[in-house]
Amino acid sequence: MNLVWIDADAPLPDPAGALPGGLLAAGSDLSTHRLAEAYRLGIFPWFSPGDPVLWWSPDPHMVLACDALRISHSLAKRLRRIARTETLPNAECHITLNADFSQVIRECSARSQTWITPNIIAVYEAWHHQGRVHSIETWQGNRLVGGLYGVSLGRFFFGESMFTRVSDAGKIALVYLVRYLQAHGVPYIDCQQETAHLATLGASPIPRTEFLTHLDALKNLPGPPWGRGRLTADGRLIDETTLTMRA
Repeated sequence: MNLVWIDADAPLPDPAGALPGGLLAAGSDLSTHRLAEAYRLGIFPWFSPGDPVLWWSPDPHMVLACDALRISHSLAKRLRRIARTETLPNAECHITLNADFSQVIRECSARSQTWITPNIIAVYEAWHHQGRVHSIETWQGNRLVGGLYGVSLGRFFFGESMFTRVSDAGKIALVYLVRYLQAHGVPYIDCQQETAHLATLGASPIPRTEFLTHLDALKNLPGPPWGRGRLTADGRLIDETTLTMRA
């Protein structure tokens, strides 16, 4: 098998044609239209500065079933403390949805050092403004201390990257994301690449054919009501203006 070069007006190839390791195609087009096409096929971009846009479809895929999320005893204890005050306007720690996407993706970029290039930031920000990419933020007071972002497609979520400034802040954002997804019938988060860290959270590798079967069954269903506000431990999204009025 040879690597396929994709011109701007050419469709992406079948994921089954990926090379060992998952590399499928290369090209120069990195637009929101191309991203939409790619994710519907179970393909994602991943490349270093100076490289062409590289498109991947690994086999196996690392997937987190929301029901399989693992929460350590210490994290569960911390989550219970957060939940007790999470709806107060002056909560010491709270979690939000889509409150600061630009800062989240830049924090993730600073920690990745490779693939979240300025071009990636620009196109995912544009896609965020179109309502397709979302961020979850963990705050201590007014300080952003952790978070993640990812792509929503029907009832399937693709996790892209996570960052943490203080212990467990990224994991807290993930837990609140999972609970929001569960509340709206989303069973899976695609984690893309297999890592030991993801495995500790409950993610596991599944064959690409199985991953694509799940994606095909879920991608055209109505997705969650993505918006902006504060997330709660039971998967609700609250308008923070309402919280301020209750203060």
